[in-house]
Amino acid sequence: MTTSTTPSATDLFARALRYENRADPYPHYAELRRHPVMRMDDGSWLVSGYREIRQLLHDPRSSADRLDPQNKIPKAARSLLMQDPPLHDQLRRVVTQEFVPRVMGMRDHLGELVGRLLDAHTSDRPGQLDVVAELAYPLPVTVICELLGVPREDEALFGGLARRLTRGLDPVDTQTEEELRELDRARGELVQYLEGLIIQRRTNPGNDLLSGLMFHEGPDRVLDPIQLRVTLGLLLIAGHETTVNLIANGTLVLLRNPDVLARLRTDPDLATPLVEEVLRHDPPVQISGRSALADIDLAGTTIPQGSRIRLMLAAGNRDPHRFEDPDRFVPDRRENAHLGFGGGIHYCIGATLARAEAQIALTALARRLHAPRLVTDPPPYRENAILRGPEHLLVAFERLTPDTPPVS
Repeated sequence: MTTSTTPSATDLFARALRYENRADPYPHYAELRRHPVMRMDDGSWLVSGYREIRQLLHDPRSSADRLDPQNKIPKAARSLLMQDPPLHDQLRRVVTQEFVPRVMGMRDHLGELVGRLLDAHTSDRPGQLDVVAELAYPLPVTVICELLGVPREDEALFGGLARRLTRGLDPVDTQTEEELRELDRARGELVQYLEGLIIQRRTNPGNDLLSGLMFHEGPDRVLDPIQLRVTLGLLLIAGHETTVNLIANGTLVLLRNPDVLARLRTDPDLATPLVEEVLRHDPPVQISGRSALADIDLAGTTIPQGSRIRLMLAAGNRDPHRFEDPDRFVPDRRENAHLGFGGGIHYCIGATLARAEAQIALTALARRLHAPRLVTDPPPYRENAILRGPEHLLVAFERLTPDTPPVS
């Protein structure tokens, strides 16, 4: 006689995070969704249903101040994403007031940057393009460095630090001792670099975002040195790492759906809903977190005060109770209120910029690449499970033509 056992939340979560499942964690997310609120062996909770995640993202009892339960790090030294009101609201107002005006009207410049990156590979003969290394990565790195006022010669250094630091977003128990040591080294290098940049701006301010944050004029007080450094580090990572994955995941789904690629080639307006569907179907940020400031009743279960909560955003984005045929990519899906940029007071500040970068990059690829195909499917993925995306995305093509206006 054989008996079967139901996997625990801890087992299911571990399966979803295993590297061998990185290319397709969605079947494991579907298993989690069978019980949208589940308790882990360590006392933390997994929430994987769309409705439940959305409720927590908007519930003031659901705290983002979650990474340091022993309060070893001063609250002022925690990033905007890990703060609760009122300090969160003050920091967000300052960052929003300095960031948003600088990204408005950037579409033409973004198009020029994308054009230059693809121009380097223009060819009337067959060739290959690594979409991650040669487009998805350098585009947002250049953009965030321009915004912050990072010298062009430091872009590679600055971007490299971000890639090293993102591994630290994954659960500690998934990282090796060497990875943890490397994370400490990267943090130290970033602090040293940012401090040097801040010293330069004190005596020579410019029109860049860093100068704006340092000398902000408004009712909210200017960021202190620690807050400034932490905010810059957040903008570095959030300002481009998620966009790298968004462009790469979008390219991947286009090449797996040639009919959609053909539509985008002749209808650039499709890019707007298409990017929203990429954010739902294969979001660049897969998991977020909160902690309970009070007992929270959710889906017939009480999450006790003080509990840590993992929000499985990518699982919620494919919840069949919210989205019809959720595993299918529908480029012009209606009612697409996805969780790709989070929600509530922590909704992504850079969402408008990320959308524009992805829309322009994917449209240019569709228009300029002829007969593209994936060299390897699935492609190799990065170690990071939370900011999930391909490490490389090799695309073979028959021709990569010069830039031309979209077909009307």
